[in-house]
Amino acid sequence: MHEQWRLTIVAVSLIIVSGACDAMGFTYAAKIWQDNHLQWKTLLHSACGFASGIALYWFTIRYFGELGVVSPELQTLIWFGTTLVGVAMLSGRFLYWRSLDQGVALLVLVGIAWLLVRVEN
Repeated sequence: MHEQWRLTIVAVSLIIVSGACDAMGFTYAAKIWQDNHLQWKTLLHSACGFASGIALYWFTIRYFGELGVVSPELQTLIWFGTTLVGVAMLSGRFLYWRSLDQGVALLVLVGIAWLLVRVEN
């Protein structure tokens, strides 16, 4: 059981950092075209975020596999949820959403998870 906890902690840590890097990539990507001009520095920040995020994701998949999370749909859902939360937090706007909107966002993620689990079985 000790090994299971270690694997879980490593996988969760990696997916959080991977999602945060990808969230940074998405956040910067939204800003690369200012006044119809390509912002090279912003593009570079975005590319670095995506490159770091995918590299960490590939390592995360190793630990997911050891934990028995082998479904690409479930792996993607975990990454997507982490990245989505990261984008919301990096934008700083999520905390200002109405409680109802925050609740709906959570229900959407739960709904996607539900469908993936049900389809997987």
